[in-house]
Amino acid sequence: MDLRDYGIILRRWWWAALLPALVVSGIGLATYSQPAPAYAATLRFSASLPPAATATGNFDPVYYSWLSSEYLVAGLADWVRTGDFASAVSANLQPDGVLLDAPTVQAALSSDYARSMLSVYVRTASQADTAALAQAVSRVLQSQNANVFPQLGGVPAQVLALDEPVVALAAPGWAVLLALPLRVLAGLAVGVLLAFGAHYLDPHLRTRSDAEQLGLTVLGQIPRRNGQ
Repeated sequence: MDLRDYGIILRRWWWAALLPALVVSGIGLATYSQPAPAYAATLRFSASLPPAATATGNFDPVYYSWLSSEYLVAGLADWVRTGDFASAVSANLQPDGVLLDAPTVQAALSSDYARSMLSVYVRTASQADTAALAQAVSRVLQSQNANVFPQLGGVPAQVLALDEPVVALAAPGWAVLLALPLRVLAGLAVGVLLAFGAHYLDPHLRTRSDAEQLGLTVLGQIPRRNGQ
């Protein structure tokens, strides 16, 4: 079977190929609801050893300060993703009257780092909660990091906030934007399989080649109207 035969099958059974995609599209449009708004803020920090821990003697203090900064922001980025950090932020929010449990806080935070800069991303469904979380994250990172780095002997690392967090309406995620198109594509794939299945089960002889495949001798063929 060559490509032309596949085209003939799809042209003959086009309705079967399109039916699942049309059904999925109809259900998707009928049940569509505007995604709930989400608010996001980005925080950026740098970190360094406390002054007393800076290398001296025969070592270059500037080099080791930059090197230790990279290790510190990597460790802080990992800490932000833990339940311990979420619990500390949740407790830090309570004096402000913001009651968010640790799992909710942990789900709202993500982090990354590049070289000596730590980035923390906050995303919630409430503008007020996002702003409060951003402030609490900054306070916890700056004041409660001593337990994260036992190498410093209980002395906290210096964490500096590089900018004030700005809360803005977040764009919908790719999962929301691509949900319906991906379902339609899946419906088309199922429809193509359905079309070929219908062709396979079709008992009718429609073309000269269909008859010849059964070992029949074709004496003549009546052309379709308009030369089709």
